[in-house]
Amino acid sequence: MKLIDSIVSQAASIAALRRDIHAHPELCFQEVRTADLVAAKLTEWGIEVHRGLGTTGVVGLVHGRDGGACGRAIGLRADMDALPMQEHNTFAHASRHAGKMHACGHDGHTAMLLAAAQHLARHRDFDGTVVLIFQPAEEGGGGAREMIRDGLFERFPVEAVFGMHNWPGMPAGTMAASAGPVMASSNEFLITIRGKGSHAAMPHMGVDPVPIACQMVQGFQTIISRNKKPVEAGVISVTMIHTGEATNVVPDSCEIQGTVRTFTFELLDLIEARMRAIAEHICEAFGATCEFEFHRNYPPTINHPVEAAFAREVMTDIVGAQHVLDQEPTMGAEDFAYMLQARPGCYVFIANGDGAHREMGHGGGPCTLHNPSYDFNDDLIPLGATYWVRLVQRWLAGPRPTANT
Repeated sequence: MKLIDSIVSQAASIAALRRDIHAHPELCFQEVRTADLVAAKLTEWGIEVHRGLGTTGVVGLVHGRDGGACGRAIGLRADMDALPMQEHNTFAHASRHAGKMHACGHDGHTAMLLAAAQHLARHRDFDGTVVLIFQPAEEGGGGAREMIRDGLFERFPVEAVFGMHNWPGMPAGTMAASAGPVMASSNEFLITIRGKGSHAAMPHMGVDPVPIACQMVQGFQTIISRNKKPVEAGVISVTMIHTGEATNVVPDSCEIQGTVRTFTFELLDLIEARMRAIAEHICEAFGATCEFEFHRNYPPTINHPVEAAFAREVMTDIVGAQHVLDQEPTMGAEDFAYMLQARPGCYVFIANGDGAHREMGHGGGPCTLHNPSYDFNDDLIPLGATYWVRLVQRWLAGPRPTANT
């Protein structure tokens, strides 16, 4: 593994920053302390800082030896927000705020980009500009979308934008990048069935929404098994059914909620249309009515071919070809998708290992994302930062990309 010596020598101090962020998690659009810390470090290292995009976002500009005169620029993104969940770990850097936890490694993502920023600012051995994007509100808030709406790429034009996420379960020391869809779209539905309440002993006097809901849930699964192509990936998950207040009362209404995930908008269109038809027609058949709401949240994360191939080349130079894996698509979602809709780029995975890195006092569960026993692996910091630096150096030293990249 070819790590940059100066980054390795500073890894302990950056890890301390990471643990400080972990101990003080902040939820989406509330990342005030984290943003202050990031801005203070960038300023300390002589990096131009801009704040306020996406409410609590921070953008740092590292100009190369030419002062950025060549006009070229590359964007690197890290997310900063935590999750609204209780941490089970009790080690020294565990969350100090009940109900808030860095259970997805955004503290580590911020640390890796800070480590790269420190090196880039000290050496500036490139021409052009590096746009460091510290993004708020990835966990459901659409912080990437909000930064873009606030003029991120108009104010700081980049040729391409790159992101990185730690990935538990992958062997430590490996990385992954692939072209095409790597994370799914995330969408939510809320269906309200309006029936007619009655005494449970006299169901014939009402219209019971409960068996209607059961029929509806079963019907939705036929969309996956019988309407979409078998080779296409799609998931409909009914995760909540709310109805009733007493055991001897047939309720007036029933709510069904859940999520839909796909890699393509075409399949998403199909699923939404079929769900609506099934819901409305089942209700009609049973004498009930239906209110159908479908909310499209994050689009699919789709890596651009040129940038994905480029990322793999950089990884290969650092860890060797045998440690650069194909990126297995996941049905989880990521709002970096908005940035990839706005600019060419690539979203890669860096292995977080199997959890053996966790210190005494970690929770009893596995070290997986969105788990109360998760912790970021600090050994990733030198590797992730080296990847960012080599990506910058190689990209800005290469030819300007063509418009169809």
